[in-house]
Amino acid sequence: MQTNEEVVREAYRLSEGNVLDGDGFRALFTEDGTFNDVPNSLTFRGDQIPQALTGFASVFPDVHRELLEVHALGDVVAVELRIQGTHLGGFPTPVGEIPPTGKRIDVPTADLWHLRDRKIERFDCYNAANVLLAQIGANPDFNSAIGAVKAAATAA
Repeated sequence: MQTNEEVVREAYRLSEGNVLDGDGFRALFTEDGTFNDVPNSLTFRGDQIPQALTGFASVFPDVHRELLEVHALGDVVAVELRIQGTHLGGFPTPVGEIPPTGKRIDVPTADLWHLRDRKIERFDCYNAANVLLAQIGANPDFNSAIGAVKAAATAA
């Protein structure tokens, strides 16, 4: 029988760009399991879970997760890692797609995996989305944000 840490390490293996097995990844979860992309406020449930992998891999097809620290604490496995890859696909945003830049990403991340009976019940991914965006050249537009707030204050 696999340990919780072994289940989590298998999940990372299945999500590598050179393996990418969404169905195998999904099979590691409980029936009602969830994958939470916390910084982007996205939750994938059940059979939506493979979409999280394929969506990211469509943008960064050579995605690799360098595991730095793995700590199994009962039914919780905490992992410090770096998500790495090359921006080779369109990056979706609410206002349109950022075209591929060919730039490399190296994003600090912390993941918490909650397991029940050696199945993943909840996966919470805390990636530094601001670092990823900066690395592909999509820095925030603070001037527009300041202008919008000032315009709203003036209108009120």
